[in-house]
Amino acid sequence: MSAARTPGWSFGLDRRGQIMATRDSGQIGLPWVIGATKSGRGLRVELFQPGDDTEAGGVVVGDLSGNPREMGRQLRVILGDLTFTDDGDDTEGD
Repeated sequence: MSAARTPGWSFGLDRRGQIMATRDSGQIGLPWVIGATKSGRGLRVELFQPGDDTEAGGVVVGDLSGNPREMGRQLRVILGDLTFTDDGDDTEGD
């Protein structure tokens, strides 16, 4: 997780021990959430909008593979490419 540290995002583990990152949405108690869950040999990265159930599937925004440090770097790039609008919609940047 250290290699993925990105300004504006807080990292931790969810109840299942999977990587989770949260970002303030401006709505108290309703953050943007990124979950990285096991998928084959790597991790699938999903985005959850404020208020979404994180137990259900989110919008897949990328996949991570390689050694842990490389996966952290890939996650940092994915987080850096995401942009958020005031109306709650998200878009993936280039």
